[in-house]
This record gives sequence, structure tokens and C-alpha cells, in this order.
Amino acid sequence: MAHVIFDVDNTLIMSHDFDEACFLLAVQEITGMVLLNNWDTYPHITNTGILQTFIERQAPHYCLADLVLQVKKVLTQNIKQNLCLGRVKEVPGARAFFHSLMRNPKFDVSIAARGWSETAKLKLDSAGFEIRNVNMVSSDDHFSIVEIIKKASNSLHQDVNVTYFGDADWDVKACRSLGINLVIVGERVNYFQSIKDFRNSNEILSYIL
Repeated sequence: MAHVIFDVDNTLIMSHDFDEACFLLAVQEITGMVLLNNWDTYPHITNTGILQTFIERQAPHYCLADLVLQVKKVLTQNIKQNLCLGRVKEVPGARAFFHSLMRNPKFDVSIAARGWSETAKLKLDSAGFEIRNVNMVSSDDHFSIVEIIKKASNSLHQDVNVTYFGDADWDVKACRSLGINLVIVGERVNYFQSIKDFRNSNEILSYIL
């Protein structure tokens, strides 16, 4: 048995840019302030983690729980409006590869979303992913990517191969701290196990197994 965990934005679907824009607009609409998107300076690059740092640096008068509820509501509306303009595109081959793992009894599949689960589901559904029976852990569950990945897999301390698919430096750091196998998707990060997309399933399976 192998456990495979997928990030969402720019890993399974090509959604990072419009998702970021919707998030920044939601924060500005609620607070009247421009959230600084110099993400390298944020300790936790999740929706909740970003808002936590935003409060510490720019808006100490806000309560995190209240701000999360308000921003999440507006962000969901923003995402829905964007999806009305066009479906989210998958990373080439991602949907077929994801579904093939779901059908294979040798694999256990989870999703670890840096955003909140409601918007992650909206985007994945738009791109044609069937996720009703998939364990999804998100920024609703914790502000830390490391903790989200840990919650996404109850196999980290068992005799099971765990592989995480991500696309960014923070994914490298998280997997390194957890000691789990990582495959980088795309060209944002120079990593020894990298794939451009999911069309070469034999290559990808060699990284997992």
C-alpha cells in the first residue's frame, strides 16, 4: 500500500493566480487594507496562516476566527464568479492520473489543500475531479502546511510509503521536516524529483514506488 497526497493549486489544477487574486480581493473588501503578498516572508502559506500573519503585521484589531469566517464567505463568492467565466483547467494528465490511483487498491489517496475546503472543492469540481470519497484536509483544519499534510495521512508513522505532490518551496520544506517522499509539479522549484505534468504515468509511478 502506498499513500499519495496531493496539493491542489498548480499541482492538480492551474488555479494559483486567479485563486490568489480572489483571496487578496476578499481581504481588501472585508478590511479595506491591501494584504502584502510577499509570501516568502510568511511562516505559513495557507489561507488561515496568511490571515494570522496579516493580523500580526497589519491588522492587530481583528480576531482571527472572525476574519476567517468573513474572508472565506467573500472568497467563495469570488471563486464562484470566476468559475462562471470559465472552467478551471487541470494540469495536463492530472485528472486521469488521480482517478487511476483512486481505482487502484494499491493506493490510498488524500488531498492537502492550502486553501479552505469549500473553495478547493469548487475548483476541483470545475476541473472534473471526482473527490466525493477522497479524504481532504485543508486550512480549515490547521494553519500549518506540515500539520495539514500530517492530518491528510494517518500512515506517516506506519509501514507505508507516503508521497506528496506539490509545486512550491514550502512543500519542499514541509516534506523535508516530515521525512516523506516529494514530487514537485511544474517549474517553480528546482528539485531532483520533478514532473512537468501528469501525462507520463510510468515516470510518476517510479517516483511513488
